[in-house]
This record gives sequence, structure tokens and C-alpha cells, in this order.
Amino acid sequence: MTATLIAAPGAPARLRVLPAQGADRVRALARRAGLNCTPGHAGPGTVTVVVAHDVEQALRGPREPGPLLLVCDTVGRGGLLRALRAGAVVLRSAALTQESLTAAVRRAGHPHPTIPYPELSQLLTAGPLSGDPAQSDARPPALTARQTSVLRLMAEGHANADIARLLHCSEHTVKNVIYEIMARLQARNRAHAVAHAVRHGLI
Repeated sequence: MTATLIAAPGAPARLRVLPAQGADRVRALARRAGLNCTPGHAGPGTVTVVVAHDVEQALRGPREPGPLLLVCDTVGRGGLLRALRAGAVVLRSAALTQESLTAAVRRAGHPHPTIPYPELSQLLTAGPLSGDPAQSDARPPALTARQTSVLRLMAEGHANADIARLLHCSEHTVKNVIYEIMARLQARNRAHAVAHAVRHGLI
């Protein structure tokens, strides 16, 4: 049976842990973190938690739309990139605690998930992956001055409204620029765009 965890104030509305080996541990930690576990069907905005050996296994098969958190025993650089492209947040099983689970769920439920520094560092400190379209070009596409400014502020964690205020433009303009950045860098989300830009020296 799938369990739906109703979150405490400040956390996402629901957390659904799919049945798998290790899922009971996640549910127990969620309850100890103040999340009420009740059986039921997940609704809109639910963060789906998939427990698996690695990211590849976690992403196999059909998935429902919505926020996704992967709890994996093994997380390599290729797995991190796949998770980023899938719009998922990754948490290593070895680092699973009440605090880390709560933080990961909140990141996954955020409209613009971020990537913690250790994972970002892992993405940036090795060479390109074979077959990775976002890394395969020797010469990455150039960005305009406005795109570079927006991307730098994204890397600092600023939301769209903050970026608009700092650059003295409308939030609609910022959204359009971010769309252009995503298309130019072939990025799946903001974190993927920042990681790609930093790795190639674009910011």
C-alpha cells in the first residue's frame, strides 16, 4: 500500500513513498520528523519518493507528474545528471536522517529546486560524460550579457522577483530570459543550467 504523509506547516502538502525495500525506513523518519502518515491517494503537488539502489533504477518505468525525490544507495555523476534532467532531487541513503529528508522534500516541492554544493561539486570536478548532449560540445553556446547576468543571479539562489528588482526589469522579462537560457544550454531545470554554465566557464 502507498502511504501519503501529510506534512507539518512549512513542508510540502503531501509526501508519497512508493513501496520498495527501504521505504519503511523513510516513512518512519518522516513520522519522527513530524509528518503524519495516513493511507490514501496522492493529490496535486504531492512529492513522490522513490527508494532504489541507484538513480537509473529509480527512474525506470512510468512516473506520475509532479515533484520527485529519489533516495538511492549509489549516486554517481551520471545519475545526478539524469536526476537533474528528470527534475528530481536526489538523497543518498547513507545521508538519510530526519533533517536531510525534510530538507530534500522541501527542495523537491519547491517550484525551482536547487542542488546542494556537494552534488554540484561532483558534477563540476570531472570530465564530460560520454553521450551527454549537454556536455558533448567542445565550444558551449555563448550567452548574451543579459542572459549571463540572470544566470549569475540564479546561481546565487535569487528568485525571479529578486532578479527583476536587481536588474531593473520586469519579472516577465526575467522569465523570458530564463526560457532562452534553458533552450540555449539544453538544460532540464535551473540547477542543471547553472551546473552546465559553471562547468563551461559561462559564469
